Amino acid sequence: MFIDEAEIVVKAGDGGNGAVMFRRESGVPRGGPNGGDGGDGGDIILCARPGLDTLLDVRGRHHWYAENGDCGHTKDMAGAAGADLVIDLPPGTLIYDKETGVLLKDLNEPGMRVVIARGGKGGRGNARFASATNQTPRTAEAGQLGLQRRLRLELKLIADVGLVGLPNAGKSTLLSRLSAAHPKIASYPFTTLEPNLGIVVAGVEHRFVMADLPGLIEGAHRGIGLGDEFLRHVERTRVLVHLVEIEPHKHETPADAYRAIRAEIAAYSREFSEKPELVVLTKADLLPGDDTLQRKFSKAIRKPVIAISSATGTGLAKLVKAILDVLEELELKQAAEEHAAAELHHVPPHLRPELAPAPAAPPPPELSPLPAPRSRRKAEPAAPKKGMTRQQRLQLSSGPRKIRRLLARKLKPVTTRKKKRRKSEDDG
Repeated sequence: MFIDEAEIVVKAGDGGNGAVMFRRESGVPRGGPNGGDGGDGGDIILCARPGLDTLLDVRGRHHWYAENGDCGHTKDMAGAAGADLVIDLPPGTLIYDKETGVLLKDLNEPGMRVVIARGGKGGRGNARFASATNQTPRTAEAGQLGLQRRLRLELKLIADVGLVGLPNAGKSTLLSRLSAAHPKIASYPFTTLEPNLGIVVAGVEHRFVMADLPGLIEGAHRGIGLGDEFLRHVERTRVLVHLVEIEPHKHETPADAYRAIRAEIAAYSREFSEKPELVVLTKADLLPGDDTLQRKFSKAIRKPVIAISSATGTGLAKLVKAILDVLEELELKQAAEEHAAAELHHVPPHLRPELAPAPAAPPPPELSPLPAPRSRRKAEPAAPKKGMTRQQRLQLSSGPRKIRRLLARKLKPVTTRKKKRRKSEDDG
């Protein structure tokens, strides 16, 4: 049974309590505290296990508990740590927090592991609290509680190629012819009620995973038929193979059937509608001898069309080769992008194209030098030197600082020795 949604409650283990113990031994008075620490609680680990393709095992068990840590013991012995609980999930599982709706992890690769709930830390024993002022502590810490979460799991199958089309377009028959899968095949519509996976082996070195989806009808995005919820399983595919029946049941021409399915895909997700697509015209054994209908269909949708017949095997090798060519082209493009990103990582930031500084603006044109500013001091008219005193001639020829220095020298005060000498001369 295919289950792609589930809700579970996970509870990590609680930490063990610290012990309050004292050393009691003959001949050792006042042995002191020796209570050990508690053990840590176990973690809840989710692992993407290859080979799983359903959430049936998880949905059958609602609560998942990890082991609690053991309490501390005497002689400074710590308690045993709780064992971790590993929950195996199919690759491609999305893990959401049920209460907040936040995506916690996408297990998009086989073997990927994530600790979704941490176990509680064990408490410290009384030996940890001994000190010079408290030599006999009688207190210990309690262990911390483990984290509890309510999770919503959603599975999106990981496949390289996704088959889409109307009911009874030949998707399940094509999957059974190209792989070892055995999907249910019948002559009535909506035979496929759940996605099917198959591995297509093309030679020794080439293989890819193909997913068969339930049929789409017009108005599926509004809930008509089986709806479009299962389209999320093709969101991870790299190539879409659109199968169109040569004589659609509810459409006049194959082109009308093709446009109806493309409209439903675009209504579901625009990004999904932009994936590489191969258009296949099925049941080619019912075609007349010429390829008039195939060329008319290709001209109407403006895309190349591959005609196949799963009953007789006509065109299957051509279809597999076209799928391998598209996958190889996508791998080369991805490798080139990764190489460019790695090369850009080693380039200094100032030399990267997106981080390079803008080109400097051209320098302004050179201007002719301005003339030197004229002195604002007006030239004094030359005065005649005849009939002038020496001080006036110095004032005209020298600056004020030199004049003050000369005046200070002329008016220098008389020293005490000169005063005594003058006084003695006056007395004599």
